[in-house]
Order: sequence, then structure tokens, then C-alpha cells
Amino acid sequence: MILTGIADEAGALIDAQIKATKELGWNTIEARTVEVPGFPKGNLHDIPDEAFDVVEEKLKESGVGVYCFGSTIANWGKKIDDPFDLSEVERCIPRMQRLGTKYVRIMSYAVREAEDQMEEERFRRLREITNRFLDAGLQPVHENCMNYGGMSWQHALKLLENVPGLQWVFDTANPVFNDDRSKPAPQPKQDPWEFWTHVKKHSVHIHVKDAIWDPAKNDADYTLPGEGNGAVHRILKDALESGYDAGISIEPHLAVVFHDDSKKASDQEIYESYVNYGKALSALIGRIQDEIKGL
Repeated sequence: MILTGIADEAGALIDAQIKATKELGWNTIEARTVEVPGFPKGNLHDIPDEAFDVVEEKLKESGVGVYCFGSTIANWGKKIDDPFDLSEVERCIPRMQRLGTKYVRIMSYAVREAEDQMEEERFRRLREITNRFLDAGLQPVHENCMNYGGMSWQHALKLLENVPGLQWVFDTANPVFNDDRSKPAPQPKQDPWEFWTHVKKHSVHIHVKDAIWDPAKNDADYTLPGEGNGAVHRILKDALESGYDAGISIEPHLAVVFHDDSKKASDQEIYESYVNYGKALSALIGRIQDEIKGL
């Protein structure tokens, strides 16, 4: 088991991400947005070459590795009817190789409001993306988020069936606020445990965040791991009892939300929130391990 985290939630600066990781006693990050003084912040596969060189050097000096690239490839900000663009993939591959990173998180494009989700085009594009990474000795993992593969567990399995070689990163809280689009309107929210049981055998990475859906606000309230409706305790216990020994990555969303600029906090609050979340996850896993041992 490897504990890691989507470290831009500790701060955009690579120095803050490294510091938080070391304070937690961990030795890898899941890299998404990074910032180096003097350069604009951006995804690790998008920042200028000079900025990437600095990031690479700081990581090497600190002994912190990159377990997974949290890429923006085919994410919820990309439409399936936009022109097919592989430039992010082409930038991502050599940078992953330089950092010795095996996994890259990808998605399956934004959900269309139309009934036709253009499945065959999605599958065609994802096969091309997946094969590019596999041919380079790298492993793409798809996240159940606001994308085609996150519409329901049925959509997830159909995607995996049609994209050989693609594996899964399961996010515990995303089902809490995503509609189950396998069901007729009015669609209920998804069941995290149900979704997990269907993609479990394909899952080689786990994102831990937790949330409670508030119908009055039509939004989710994020919580510490195990305190929301993400079935975090149950899912992690099931994974560990089944011999899961791969990455478990925190994505707190408590002080900052990657796709929500309205949520504001000071740099210190962001940093402390991330570290406290990491400590809470470590404590939860410790309790689960004791339960498994019967202690």
C-alpha cells in the first residue's frame, strides 16, 4: 500500500507539495497542478520546459517521487465533439518517463446533454490514447468523475470492455454527487459501494475523498475520510482484505476544490487542511488494519 496525495491541494507551489508530503512521512505525490516561481502554474504536462526542469530537480533533491500524473487528458472540460487532440498525451509521456512515473489519470470526455453520448467515438479516442501510453510502458487509469465512464458503473464497465488495457482509479466520493445515468429520470445519486464492487477488479489506484450530498443546496459538503457518504471505511476495508497493495491518494476538497474557484482559503489553511486530512486517512487505515487483525 502506497499513501500519496493530489498534492496541489496542499498548495500550488511545488515546495509546499514536497513539504506537506514529507511532513506526512510519505514519499510520493500525485501531481496535477504545479507552480514554480517566475512561471505560470499549470498541469505538470503543460508547464513550460524550464519550469518542469525545476520541478524535476526539486523532486529529486527531496527524494519525493510522482506516483501518478493527474492529467487533464479527455477530462470533463473536453467535449467529445471537439477535434481530437493528442498534444497533451505527447507532452505527458516523456515527462512521465523522466520522473519514473507509471500511472496517468485520464477521463472519457464530458457528458453530453443529448441522449446520444457518441460512444463509439469516445471508445475510438480512448483506445488511441490508451495505446499511446501502453506502447511507452505506462499505465492509464480512468477516474469515475464527471465524464462518460462516471455516468454509472454500467457505463464504466462498457468503457473498459471497449478500451483494452485501460485500468481504473476509483474515487470514493464522486458517486455521492453524480447522477446514476443508468436509471430513468428522476435519476438518483450513485451508490459508492455498488460502483466499487463492479470496478474493484479493474482498480489499481484509489482516490479518497468523502462528502455528504445536500439536496437543499444541490451541492456536496466535503468531510474528513469516513465521515461522509462515500463508504470510505467500507471500501478501504474491502480493498485491504482483498490484498490491495497499490496507491491510495487523498483529494480532500476541504480547503480548496480544483474546479471551484469560489472556495477561498489562505495558503496556510490549505496546507494544514491537506496535512490534517492525510493524518486522518492514516489513522483510519490503522483502525481498519486492526479490525482486519481482529484487534
